[in-house]
Amino acid sequence: MEQHTQLSASDAARAIASGEIKSVDLVTALVRQIAAREPEVQAFVHFDAEYTLQQARTADLAREEGRELGPLHGVPVALKDIIDTQDMPTEHGSALFAGRTPGADASVVNMLRQAGAVILGKTVTAELAVLHPGKTRNPHNLAHTPGGSSSGSAAAVAAHMAPLALGTQTNGSVIRPASFCGVYGYKPSFGLISRYGVLEAAPSLDTVGVFGRSIEDLALAADCMSDYDSRDAGMWMRSRAPMRPVAMSEPPIPPTFAFVKTPVWYKAGAQTQEAFLELADALGERCTEVVLEPGFDHATSWLRTIMLAEIARSYGRLYDEGRGQMSAVLCASIEEGRSFTAVDYLRAKHAQNALYTMLENVFEGFDAILTPPATGPAPLGRETTGDPVFCTLWSLLGVPNVSLPLLEVDGLPLGVQVIGQRRDDARLLRAARWLERHLQSHS
Repeated sequence: MEQHTQLSASDAARAIASGEIKSVDLVTALVRQIAAREPEVQAFVHFDAEYTLQQARTADLAREEGRELGPLHGVPVALKDIIDTQDMPTEHGSALFAGRTPGADASVVNMLRQAGAVILGKTVTAELAVLHPGKTRNPHNLAHTPGGSSSGSAAAVAAHMAPLALGTQTNGSVIRPASFCGVYGYKPSFGLISRYGVLEAAPSLDTVGVFGRSIEDLALAADCMSDYDSRDAGMWMRSRAPMRPVAMSEPPIPPTFAFVKTPVWYKAGAQTQEAFLELADALGERCTEVVLEPGFDHATSWLRTIMLAEIARSYGRLYDEGRGQMSAVLCASIEEGRSFTAVDYLRAKHAQNALYTMLENVFEGFDAILTPPATGPAPLGRETTGDPVFCTLWSLLGVPNVSLPLLEVDGLPLGVQVIGQRRDDARLLRAARWLERHLQSHS
């Protein structure tokens, strides 16, 4: 039964649907794994073993009775603790929300339940999904950060306590922990997945993302959660074809990649730079270095203005009434956000739109972009969650990106970040799968 904890979500779904295993067997194995690893990793803030097993028994009964099964039937999914759940606390990593139980599911949770998923529990988040770290440790080395703010979700998948987990990203909060924890991470195009019932930090940037054990897992989860929801004003209205068939197909021709160092290349460690130069070289004619136009040099500043101004608005009342229960770093972020004028904000939004137009020129000649997901592997210590600077540009522009667990530096995982064109997530996942298979076959 212990091998069940190694299953990807996609493989688990197939095994449950075929009757090869039962959901209760998978959940029982995960309960044992959580009992073994959770005391040291500390990925969860809420986990009820009996309630989780009860959901699994219900899923097994549905299959035995011949009911129609959803694509995630019986598969456990862990949720970042800023995603509302009607039957579990959602406390946002903050003392200000201690004991809060929303009484209603977020849209993504409702869609996961409709797909047959078992809700495994709530995972640790940085305080209000911003900067101040939670208690989670990196499963690969407990002395190192797992990244953030979706720290518990990434660590739970890495420690084989969950096959699939949801996080959110405003500026690197999915891609960076995925890289640090050595799992697959996916930040979809802005507007693909509803955020209704998810804590609002910076509404023009916030995106629900996924951690899994394969590219197929990422596509499967996204397909289950991408129904249009009018309650989220940021969603884009267009038909949504299933992504998994495209993601798992062979490209008509091998994809081409733009290797983009970005204006912050100098912040990457020497071993990280060397690893990515070797990766680009290994791809040969399929990869070409592209230097971004000078306008991209200020992307970090533009994102900071937009993000902190919106955070200050979202959390302003909490700050005014409860700053004594907030960390110093969160208070400082809100205060900085309040210092920006309307002109500052509008200038940053104008630059955001202009930069996206410039990025479109890159995609005219390439299927995807390659770049580091972080300055290096997970830093020592847990006082911070690491620098998100290699995610900033892509978060600003709302493009889809994934982190693939393909590299290792100093005995710790380091992902490969692959970026796609906005609203073309399936093509990105297909290119990322080709890249992974190509590199593995030539290693």
